[in-house]
Amino acid sequence: MAMNRITTVIFDMYETLVENGPHLWQETFRQIIREQDLNVDVDRLWQEWRTAELDFRANRIKPGSAFQSYFQGWRDCFVRAYEALGLKGDPSAAARKSILDMSLREPYPETLEALPQVQRQWTTAILSNADDGYLLPNVELIGLDFQAVLSSEGARVYKPQPGLFQEMLRRLDVGPGEAIYVGDRQFEDVLGASQAGMRSVWINRSGAPFDPQLPAPDYQISSLLELPAVLAGQGNSKDGE
Repeated sequence: MAMNRITTVIFDMYETLVENGPHLWQETFRQIIREQDLNVDVDRLWQEWRTAELDFRANRIKPGSAFQSYFQGWRDCFVRAYEALGLKGDPSAAARKSILDMSLREPYPETLEALPQVQRQWTTAILSNADDGYLLPNVELIGLDFQAVLSSEGARVYKPQPGLFQEMLRRLDVGPGEAIYVGDRQFEDVLGASQAGMRSVWINRSGAPFDPQLPAPDYQISSLLELPAVLAGQGNSKDGE
């Protein structure tokens, strides 16, 4: 049976369109330490916070879990990290600084080259595990127009839960067979898209190993520059070209 024609390309944001590597986070932590006059090494605070943040990521998708925004979750992670390290700081201010810095992430150079090519032929949107407080200004910063932008905060659900993808499809008024999702994580992005009945493109810049316990992406690329050819190879576009 022939697959539906792709009309819509939905993108993850962080580490797909814009950079968000550990070095950027560690710079934020360096500034938090300086601003709050904390007697701690950057690496120690980062590791303690990351341990708490991984728990936040795991707990937020458990059945029955109350929704927490990134601001709430990150603030609680700073509370845990400060307590573990015996620090007298301001967790809420640290979370606000993290939100601010996330709103200023720079696009990968390839984003600004590849996205206009895609947008000439396909409807595009952004779907991200994020708070509106940093996602929306960051989208504006990169200077590209999208048909829709939806955050986990806006839908009150996190990837890979299918509800987030389904809400985006509802807003775009397209069926899952008409859309393809592009993201950098096999768990959140490939699994999430699969559970919503969408096809997926895994952008795997680092050459991370494939997890056989998770769904396979329909396509795997190492650069967004490969995406227009992947899409064009199907002969699919919003104009039927």
